[in-house]
Amino acid sequence: MPSSNVKKFIVYSLFMGILILPMVGLPSTGFEITRALLVWGVFVGILAFWLLGKSIRGSDAFQSAAGGLAPFRSRLFDNFTKVPTKIYLCLLLFALAAYPQVANNYMVDVGITCLIYVVLGLGLDIVVGLAGLLDLGYIAFYAVGAYTYSLLNLHFGLSFWSCLPIGIVLGAVCGCIIGYPTLRMRGDYLAIVTMGFGEIIRLVLNNWDKLTKGPNGLLGMAKPAIGYPSFAEGGVKWVSYSLKSLHSLYYLILLIAVLTVIGVGRLNNSRIGRAWIAIREDEVAAELSGVPTTWLKLLAYAMGAAFASVAGAFFASKLSYTNPNFFIFMESCIVLCIVVLGGVGSIPGIVLAGIVLIAVPEVSRELQNYRMLVFGLAMAVMMVLRPEGLIPATRHKRELHETEGETYGE
Repeated sequence: MPSSNVKKFIVYSLFMGILILPMVGLPSTGFEITRALLVWGVFVGILAFWLLGKSIRGSDAFQSAAGGLAPFRSRLFDNFTKVPTKIYLCLLLFALAAYPQVANNYMVDVGITCLIYVVLGLGLDIVVGLAGLLDLGYIAFYAVGAYTYSLLNLHFGLSFWSCLPIGIVLGAVCGCIIGYPTLRMRGDYLAIVTMGFGEIIRLVLNNWDKLTKGPNGLLGMAKPAIGYPSFAEGGVKWVSYSLKSLHSLYYLILLIAVLTVIGVGRLNNSRIGRAWIAIREDEVAAELSGVPTTWLKLLAYAMGAAFASVAGAFFASKLSYTNPNFFIFMESCIVLCIVVLGGVGSIPGIVLAGIVLIAVPEVSRELQNYRMLVFGLAMAVMMVLRPEGLIPATRHKRELHETEGETYGE
């Protein structure tokens, strides 16, 4: 192992020891040195394995062996690319549709949560990935959709499907209201203002007791229902079926997620999507080229908020309960992590990241004391090793590597 990797191993091991040993070895009964050293040893072993693998990959023997395998890898890749993308999409949809039939109720519930965050991530990708506007208050639009359905259903008896377009319109309006003061802001200032607006909406919901019941929340909203014709007794009669089971709710949010993927994909490839990308790359140049930057930035906020409102309405109908504490700032951070980890502007990457970031912490609840530590460490390692994301968009990946080449003089 080269001396540089040895130095990295020593420094990183000491840092992880300082971080892990006090946290793991200080339970309520006293310091447990064995448990602390065991956890630290696992991290040190993973670090040593990674550095050793990096050294092997950089050796001449490995490079020559990889060169010999290059034709085989090329043929294998060509065989995969020859299969039409529609085939892979059909297989993925079949797997998602069959998932509730092979999973228990808890895992189905985790799948529903993952799909909700996939919808949120795709909505935020319009704002962050396409238009390049950092939004740290995005979860506020999620709350708008949830409370719109809750209030309309409880006070006026409107169904889920009737409230959905109203929630979309209200979410888009709120997106424009929040987005308008930020049109001339960039960078840190934009992040602070959007974060402030998100917190304002949460605090309004938390303190408006007469309308929202404050921190007690709203309870008793009806589940979504679908109607179908019944031909009993010699006539046609419409029967309403309430989607109360987890399986039926899973298929509903799966349908919403599929429609969101299609919608965001069409926006990405449209003239509006190209105009958003132009604004993200250079707003001044885009404006000088005739792109109406003001209206398109407002449209990005409105479209992203509309998708979040749909997810919020479904969330409130699933739980039949909503509370302002569901929409804290940390939720906005998680959605932003999904966009960045998956790959800015990459729909497949965001779908994968939404599943990974939500499912992994949920299924590892037995590691309650360490799962957020592992979550943060994994995010940091991912951003160092693969800053373009899990499945990066082609354009964004090229931009990052061009920047690296300029930085290091390659």
